[in-house]
Amino acid sequence: MSTKRKYDAVKRVIDIVGAGTGLVLLSPVIGATALIVRAKLGLPVIFEQDRPGRDGKIFKLYKFRSMLNADETTGLVSDADRLTSFGKALRSTSLDELPSLLNVLRGDMSLVGPRPLLVAYLDRYTPEQTRRHEVRPGVTGLAQVSGRNLISWDEKFAMDIEYVDRRSFLLDVKVLWRTIRAVFVREGVSHDGHATMEEFVGSSRAN
Repeated sequence: MSTKRKYDAVKRVIDIVGAGTGLVLLSPVIGATALIVRAKLGLPVIFEQDRPGRDGKIFKLYKFRSMLNADETTGLVSDADRLTSFGKALRSTSLDELPSLLNVLRGDMSLVGPRPLLVAYLDRYTPEQTRRHEVRPGVTGLAQVSGRNLISWDEKFAMDIEYVDRRSFLLDVKVLWRTIRAVFVREGVSHDGHATMEEFVGSSRAN
């Protein structure tokens, strides 16, 4: 077994302990956030969406809802229309990500890894970019602490592959530490001209 694969086994234990501890310690914050989301955005409080995990296996991602429902009659169509100031604050503090700790406990995700993107992107990756699915996706990742939504798709995917090749306990600790800083600084939340990040349409056309 390679060193990377041995670390993957150890990392799974770290993920279970870390996510379990996080859910217990943060339960007051999670409960309060759920109540505020209910009051500000209504039901459902939890946003669920299919995302590709390790080896492209589809799982249900859990997050706190941060957008209003799409409604053409009231002009709520684009992400920019549906993302309220409250939703922006929720995202900038990363509080919307807290339910993803359940995905870590379930084994869908890891605390650190390439972020799980849309299922529709699967057939748009180059063979090299597809390597981001060699490991479990993460609640946070190397790309997220290196510019979050401000860097290009190609830069983001390059960092995802760098993480796959360099993953280790020390690198995960560095990413988690930088994640705490990024949350407090609230940098890189939105890409220029977009509520979050422009759609990935393939490397030959995206940049």
